[in-house]
Amino acid sequence: MTTAGTRKKRSERTIEEYLLSEQQLEDMYYHMLLARRLNERMLALNRQGRAAFVIAGVGQEAAQVGAAMALKRGTDYLAPYYRDLGMNLVFGMTAREAMLNLLAKRDDPNSYGRQMPSHWSNAARRIVTQSSVVATQFLHAAGIALGARLRQDPIVVMTCCGEGSTSRGDFHEALNFAAIHRLPVIFYVQNNGYAISERNEKEMPVPNVADRARAYNMNSAMVDGMDAVAVYQTVRPAVDQARHGGGPFLIEAKCYRLWPHSSDDDDTRYRPKKELEEWTRKDPITSFRARVETDGIFPKADLDEIEARVEEEVRDAVQWALMQPDPEPEDALGFVYKEL
Repeated sequence: MTTAGTRKKRSERTIEEYLLSEQQLEDMYYHMLLARRLNERMLALNRQGRAAFVIAGVGQEAAQVGAAMALKRGTDYLAPYYRDLGMNLVFGMTAREAMLNLLAKRDDPNSYGRQMPSHWSNAARRIVTQSSVVATQFLHAAGIALGARLRQDPIVVMTCCGEGSTSRGDFHEALNFAAIHRLPVIFYVQNNGYAISERNEKEMPVPNVADRARAYNMNSAMVDGMDAVAVYQTVRPAVDQARHGGGPFLIEAKCYRLWPHSSDDDDTRYRPKKELEEWTRKDPITSFRARVETDGIFPKADLDEIEARVEEEVRDAVQWALMQPDPEPEDALGFVYKEL
């Protein structure tokens, strides 16, 4: 759990309005905050010349953490995309492992220092490796779900992307295949308003990604991706439906990318400053904290304690990862060929 023994476990009493326990709400805040602080430190390392590239999910933490918490960790599969740091943290990735990945260290469990940063993978945690070619993860998810169906294994696969990836052929092929075979897949699209620099209206002829589900006779939903609780409340029923034979589900989380596309992008060339300021006031982490504090779920002191714990965890992860060994040339073939 997130508390790592530093505090008494929260009550498992379900809070009716939230449909979540106090412990789940604490975990939700912890994971969102950890994702944000890791991304901030990653960008600082990039600007210092210590990390080659950063592609972050700042602003999308609620969309990611709320959705991942609706899955069964250790049972269900996650086929994420490059911004999904928050999802990977929910599935068990540690701050230290995230920093190993960023710095391409030898012991990076995602690829042993061979993949680009933010290309996630962990077989033990059922996190499916990804390609730099966007939308290919949808085909992987459909294939995993088909295998589970043939084995009568009651798992669910969640696969994610930004709305720009829905213009790729792989996306439509996967939805078509999953719909025909009634596969247990959640196609989860984080519509953050931009495909790098292109706005929605230049990406697709319909106002919402969820509208595309009708072409495949697939259930769909839209949710405020800046509200982690709303995301969980939307995704959880879809997961339950898929698990019990109800077929695939397309969910669109309307959110906003608060940072540039990547550390190499200058978003001032295409994004109005006023627009960014308006969305910054809707920051999902700030909003979540204000809500649970106002509703009397957690006192300010408890939330401050979580923030302090996250800061220390990130500080430790950075200092530790910088000291870890880089890969050697001979490591390039590790885990590629079976040892005889």
